[in-house]
Amino acid sequence: MSAEGFDRSEVRTSKLDELRVVHQPLPRQDQLEKILGTTRYAGDFSQPGMLHARLVRAQVPSARIVRRDVSAARAVPGVVDVLLGEDVPHNTIWVDVPGQAVQVAALRASMEVLATERVRFHGEPVALVVAESEDVLAKACQLVDVETEPLPVLTTPEEALAEGAPAIHPGGNLLAEWQIDTGGVDAAFAGADLVVEGEYRTQLVDHAYLEPEAGVAWNDEGVLTIRVATQVIEHYRDVARILGLPESKVRVVAPYVGGGFGGKEDMTVEPYVALACWRTGRPVRMQWTRDESLLARAKRHPMQMAYRTAARRDGTIVGHEIEILADGGAYAYLSALVLLYSSVHACGPYRSGAVRLRARCAYTNNPPTSAFRGFGGMQVVFAYESQVNRLAARLGLPPEVVRKRNALSRGDVLPIGQRVETEVLLPETIDAVLERVGPKPEPSGPRMAVGRGMASNMQSYGRLVWLNDSAAAWVGFQVDGSVTVRCGVPDIGGGQASSLAQIAAEVLGTSLGDVAVHFGDSSLTPLAGTTTATRQLLMSGNAVYVASMMVRGQLYGVVSEELGDPVESLRLEGAEVVGPSGSVALVDALAACRRRSVPTEAIGTFFGPHGTAVDTRLATDRVFPDFTFGTHLCDVEVDLDTGTVRLLRYVAAHDVGRAINPLSVEGQISGGAVQGIGMALLEEVQVEEGVNLTGGLFQYLIPTFTDVPDVETIVLESGEGLGPFGARGIGEPPIGPPSAAIASAVADAVGEWPSRLPLTPERVLDLIVADAAADAVADETSS
Repeated sequence: MSAEGFDRSEVRTSKLDELRVVHQPLPRQDQLEKILGTTRYAGDFSQPGMLHARLVRAQVPSARIVRRDVSAARAVPGVVDVLLGEDVPHNTIWVDVPGQAVQVAALRASMEVLATERVRFHGEPVALVVAESEDVLAKACQLVDVETEPLPVLTTPEEALAEGAPAIHPGGNLLAEWQIDTGGVDAAFAGADLVVEGEYRTQLVDHAYLEPEAGVAWNDEGVLTIRVATQVIEHYRDVARILGLPESKVRVVAPYVGGGFGGKEDMTVEPYVALACWRTGRPVRMQWTRDESLLARAKRHPMQMAYRTAARRDGTIVGHEIEILADGGAYAYLSALVLLYSSVHACGPYRSGAVRLRARCAYTNNPPTSAFRGFGGMQVVFAYESQVNRLAARLGLPPEVVRKRNALSRGDVLPIGQRVETEVLLPETIDAVLERVGPKPEPSGPRMAVGRGMASNMQSYGRLVWLNDSAAAWVGFQVDGSVTVRCGVPDIGGGQASSLAQIAAEVLGTSLGDVAVHFGDSSLTPLAGTTTATRQLLMSGNAVYVASMMVRGQLYGVVSEELGDPVESLRLEGAEVVGPSGSVALVDALAACRRRSVPTEAIGTFFGPHGTAVDTRLATDRVFPDFTFGTHLCDVEVDLDTGTVRLLRYVAAHDVGRAINPLSVEGQISGGAVQGIGMALLEEVQVEEGVNLTGGLFQYLIPTFTDVPDVETIVLESGEGLGPFGARGIGEPPIGPPSAAIASAVADAVGEWPSRLPLTPERVLDLIVADAAADAVADETSS
């Protein structure tokens, strides 16, 4: 794959009758061990002589550090070391965004490993205690004395951006800003038949993955090795920088990860176990408690979104005016890029006409916010789909009619200037969910109301094109004809490793059981980049495809000479290479390769689409490689006396291009939908004056099987994706529509439009009361 750009002709598409292993609903390679509970996650690992480490965290959200005294903690029997920021060789964690984005502010953000002078959020690390046991840690951490002097606490972006507000960081509290202005907005609104206005709020949300943050570090013959739950094995570079070590002397290994959703994209325990191991010379383990994870892990950005949508009487959208204000919390992390995603996706999967957008993100003293499944593209779905549903209601049109009338098609240009280059099956996803559900059900009782809601979305897959993304993989035959794949992809539960096995097996004519995948090791597997941004199938999948094709080509070249058949006439079938004049056993063909000094392995590197960075005024020919489109529909029943919302049915349809493994695809769609349902109805991290009050899953409510009906998945396949065999990314897209679909269903049931998440019974009751009051006013007016 050329590094100069992205040529879709170099990526194989497929017809279903061509496929033998790909597109089959095969058991994943990790299925048995996960069913049996034998998977060894990062926290299950141990080393002889292992120490334990724990962070001492700030108990206030904003303060000046006056004094730190660790003498009492050091004196506790069993304490090996207590570290402060001054003990860290380079006490800075950099959040780098590579590529050419130098003209964009806040894309190179930093925070201290251990705070030395200033506390900016409740839970910020100020000391690291290392001891022989967890019991000793608990006692010693209580004895670390940190004296602080309170500073003003800024709890909302409005406060932070107000004139005269105290600066949380030098340079002010505006973290990032993006703008779009195209198409002549004023004229579009002046000529519109109607304008729909709405304000929407989303909340602070935690990832709530099953596996808490954990890792073990040890010295392996001079290489500092970290086995850690992470989505990014390339953090070995960050650890090396913090400790002042050569990058070649740090290794990060990612075993199977028990959920990431973006929460393990930034570093968690890595710098702390590495620092403790480097200081003590002994293996060190750290695992955060659920309370600690809820307290200090970066969350999903709360957003306030104000939309004005101009349209014609037939439902054609002619313009948007959009204001987005996001809470970045105390440190930048990836906020600037999250806000960029919000801006690019803000108009949804529709032709939008003229667009004027201003998106800002501010520092506050709330918990930091960063990557989360959907990465800024999710919050705006709640806003733009609510606008579409409200527009349809104002016009008396079915919402599916308005969606289809405005749906993007191949060749359309987004407000940022990027052309849609692949097929858009958005109308087909709308038809699919409508055909599945039939008529709306009847209420179960006299004080019950049933509503139906729909929402569509588009979500990018693959990283920003200016990052010059790449992934590499090694694929090789063993002497017996089995296949080994080595790729640095972290598997975070989405079947990333198994998908690579299916791709290699398809190309090399083997069974899935004959393919072994070694993954997630920064020293022993070719680097494949982050398991984020719905990029791994696009990137590592294509890298494995390229490497497998290289190996197959080398093998065919030798067999062609052996049989005298043209290379293009050969095919792999089972354990043989078959041509018009005969066949050669695979093991014999491999032996012939060795005799002729032809390798039976290859490293393939795949380069994603490239582009130049944008400035704060988003105007470019390309920001993302491609997009995935989908539609969800749900029925809800609302108790008019309590405000309780019960999901009756949920259907989700997405065009996945080509399903490498239909079982995994269905799992991603249903899992993403359930996670989105949690945000719609239940989940919210409660923060009061900067203090995080959410201490466990008994307070932070996530959906259980009693809250959610079986998600009915509909998989459409255009074959138009940029991944191998025409696949599109599907990891993030399904989390987008649930909030808007459920909100529109509640509106259908109670007569008022929700504008704030989550839709708790209290908030739904407020809508019911507001609707009753509006009806009373209407009755008085009519009489």
